[in-house]
Amino acid sequence: MAAPRASRLRKDAESIWWAGVRACDPETLVYRAIRSRTDSLTIAGKRCPAGRSVWILGAGKASAAMARGAARALGAKRRLAGGMVIAHARPRRAVRGVSIQLGDHPTPGARSLRAMNALLRFAARIDPGDTVVFLLSGGASALFCAPADGLSLTDKAAVTSALLRSGAAIEELNVVRRHLSKVKGGGLLRFLRGARVVTLALSDVVGDPPAAIGSGPTVPDPSRFADAAEILRRYALWERLPGAVRSRLEDGMRGRIEETPKPADPLFRSAAYRIIGNNRLALEAARREAQRRGYRARILSDAVVGDTRAAAHQHLATLEKNRARRAAASRCWLSGGETTVVVRGGGRGGRNQEFALACVAGLARLEGCGILAAGSDGRDGPTPAAGAWADPTSLERAHRRRLDPEAFLARNDSYAFFRRLGDSFVTGPTGTNVMDLRILLAVPGGG
Repeated sequence: MAAPRASRLRKDAESIWWAGVRACDPETLVYRAIRSRTDSLTIAGKRCPAGRSVWILGAGKASAAMARGAARALGAKRRLAGGMVIAHARPRRAVRGVSIQLGDHPTPGARSLRAMNALLRFAARIDPGDTVVFLLSGGASALFCAPADGLSLTDKAAVTSALLRSGAAIEELNVVRRHLSKVKGGGLLRFLRGARVVTLALSDVVGDPPAAIGSGPTVPDPSRFADAAEILRRYALWERLPGAVRSRLEDGMRGRIEETPKPADPLFRSAAYRIIGNNRLALEAARREAQRRGYRARILSDAVVGDTRAAAHQHLATLEKNRARRAAASRCWLSGGETTVVVRGGGRGGRNQEFALACVAGLARLEGCGILAAGSDGRDGPTPAAGAWADPTSLERAHRRRLDPEAFLARNDSYAFFRRLGDSFVTGPTGTNVMDLRILLAVPGGG
């Protein structure tokens, strides 16, 4: 595959990826969900009481942009009483009427705790019967941090870090988080004292289960203390936990601590919930862009989970079948979801860069093909890259630079590999977060 042809294929893949990300612009999605008129207010199809104050609360990587959309919709009619959200980074533009607090991600830190305390103090100003627009997006579980009684921030951070490194799925991690928090798993509603709460969520979880998105601060928790304990034992973490964490979970299983709120709890009588954006929305937009560029496009799945390397080999098989059929048309396959990496080495990387690295050897025999894998939030693991690109020239170029893909895989050092190869996909923060997007391209005749 000649370099100019590979370059054109990569540009197509990047444009397709960006089309998917832009379709999930948080500000636009929230603005569209709110209908504010002089004599009425409807949020996500729910009519809100006239004459009551309206407040904005929220947390997540996209919360500042979401708040801007809500403030635009509400501010025109002077309905907004005030607001506060917890984000990961300071937005480029201030949000009128809304304070932006900063927290830590992916592991909760001191900033998360300070921001959460500030938000709870702010929430005390909200009266029963007022309306709260709660804006939720990926990253909220770490940013929205209020350890349960008897637990410290260090305890929660240790559990989060251990589960992230173990390869646990986000849904499993959030089951544990909900049972170690005052505000997760519906707990936030206890602090809002009867206010009407309408949650607008941007999903970063496969299947969009409300309890898993941001650990569900405004929805019932279907899991129990025993489920959290079982997850920790499954990943051989139970004996390595801080003693306070084990004690809390054991007390919960014995009924000494009240369970998280369940569906029949009166807390939820005045709470509504709507998902306004997700991975499927991004994939559909990406598919349309691929078609516009002349590709026959198909969405493989929006629910790819499990081991990253196994997923990479499954995606390679799709390209191999296409090559075996000698397809005459340019093809594009899209997938979403969120895979996991079991960290065994000391390198830097993320699930998308590791996915691309696991494809390098297989792509060497697939002329005219390429793969882009990247996180929709613009960040893949603890690196400045969103993901990486791999094509049939990657292996040869790596060998010329004396880079062994297998050695980099063994130490989970995908970021260093692609940075040195020049194939890192660096976007900066995108302002949204709807899991990962993978674009597979194949053109006839090698390009």
